[in-house]
Amino acid sequence: MEFQYETKTGSLRIFTPQEIDECAASEMREEADWLIDNYQIRHLIFDFTNTEFMDSSGIGMLIGRSRKMGYVGGSVEAENLNERVHKIFKLAGLPKLITVVKEMCHE
Repeated sequence: MEFQYETKTGSLRIFTPQEIDECAASEMREEADWLIDNYQIRHLIFDFTNTEFMDSSGIGMLIGRSRKMGYVGGSVEAENLNERVHKIFKLAGLPKLITVVKEMCHE
């Protein structure tokens, strides 16, 4: 599975897939860590525009990236969450670790 992303000076935007399950989360973790380390990323943005489902593996991947960014003094944002993904975020307590911006109101 290939992930789409954009890098700008010190910033990385990851466009998350339709479903973030164990396989997708593992691949996203590896690719994000490589990009963070090699491009000296200090601001990480997850764009959930296309995401309809995320399981506990996805939650774990987000928590891990949040911790990684914390170690380097960076920040993490999530944007364009639909109602379902936003509920998952709230239930998992992710808004305490990740700034949620630009929510979508559809479903």
